[in-house]
Amino acid sequence: MVEFLNRPILRLILIGIVALPIQTTLLADVKFFGVTTQLMLCLSIAAGVVGGSESGAVAGFIFGLYFDLVLSSPLGMLSLLYGFAGIVGGYAHSRTVGNPRWLNALVVGGVSALATLVQPVLANWVGVEGGINTRLLRVVVIVGVINALASYAVVPLCRWGLAIKRQERLALSGDVFL
Repeated sequence: MVEFLNRPILRLILIGIVALPIQTTLLADVKFFGVTTQLMLCLSIAAGVVGGSESGAVAGFIFGLYFDLVLSSPLGMLSLLYGFAGIVGGYAHSRTVGNPRWLNALVVGGVSALATLVQPVLANWVGVEGGINTRLLRVVVIVGVINALASYAVVPLCRWGLAIKRQERLALSGDVFL
């Protein structure tokens, strides 16, 4: 039973179950400079930074699907976007590097800004009107900075969620979810 509870996929599901109410209640009301923090996006990218592109894709899909289920956007749009953000986070940050915290923050912030810029473009492409305006650049910068700062707490959480020990994360195998 303990082996089942220590599986990374179950841990990610539990992190998502806890993070979704925080995202939709607390962070929806607490806005920094008029912009809502994107915790689910930050978790997706942090999983990619910690566990590589495969782990980031799976975590991004899980967290995006959770967020899709409570939003009125087309189902699967955020799952796709957060999955790609996890992949980019994994590719942008090589696991062979010593993973300094400032580099984790830089990658999470940069990929968050990129995903925030792509989200309204993707929404307009599938038929949801609005989102692309002059305020978008301000939102991109603020989300990038906030997620970079949040990465100092989220990256260790994703390391626990993916069951990666500090010494093992430099030489992971591709079958993290088995």
